[in-house]
Amino acid sequence: MAGKLKVTQTKSTISHIARNRATVKALGLHGIGSTSVVADNPATRGMVRQVRFLVTVEEIAESADRGSRKAAKGGSEDQRADTSRSEDSEDSKEKAKA
Repeated sequence: MAGKLKVTQTKSTISHIARNRATVKALGLHGIGSTSVVADNPATRGMVRQVRFLVTVEEIAESADRGSRKAAKGGSEDQRADTSRSEDSEDSKEKAKA
């Protein structure tokens, strides 16, 4: 059971009992369309099972989650910095030629 679960709220908690509303909130969901990534363990599986009619669940492999975080955070910043540097250097080269 190693890994994580991506839980997305698909239906409203209006007109559901307080226990279900509290479970959805405890999963880190705030409204329709909100998504939360929680640890995959028996406790969270039980919570998801109790509100399965309000949410959708996707399993995320732990290794894939780590790689996507690095790509999303580090890669995009590095790429932005590299492009801005290259644009600056190209502008300065054109000015030097003229």
